[in-house]
Amino acid sequence: MSSRIPLPYSPKVLELFRNPKNLGRMDDANAVATAGSLACGDMITMYLKIDDRAERIIDASFESYGCAANIATASLLTEMIKGKSLREAWNISWKQLSDELGGLPPIKYHCGVLAVGALRRAIRAYYRGRAKPDWLPDELTPDEKHALEEEELMKILAKRISEGGRNSH
Repeated sequence: MSSRIPLPYSPKVLELFRNPKNLGRMDDANAVATAGSLACGDMITMYLKIDDRAERIIDASFESYGCAANIATASLLTEMIKGKSLREAWNISWKQLSDELGGLPPIKYHCGVLAVGALRRAIRAYYRGRAKPDWLPDELTPDEKHALEEEELMKILAKRISEGGRNSH
């Protein structure tokens, strides 16, 4: 018998987890980026198909290795950004994602952070080798730094867990 207490996910999180939209690799994407780490747990890869002339997102999909909140946030984000300009998509925050989902348990905020991190990395990847627009900051934004911090934390925890497994006799 498991003593784990189930997390209080909203109905919307559970619905998107059971029936994710836009799940899967996109072969004709012109921007792709990943946030998180497969070795450490949650990971999201974001695929964007962008209309070059309009700089508008025509299509978006994701691959996720992680929990219900990870899948739900990535799925919702792909729905939110379709048809938006890259600038509009860039301005979506993980807090907006969480609110749109009816709230995430605090222990799962990092899932929203990683989804937005993957999106922003994909947008930055799109502009590599292209003229960078004025609205795209040179420096990493707080949300992007937050994603990097989450990844570092995941690496440290994974290392401690693997070392703990070896050191116990």
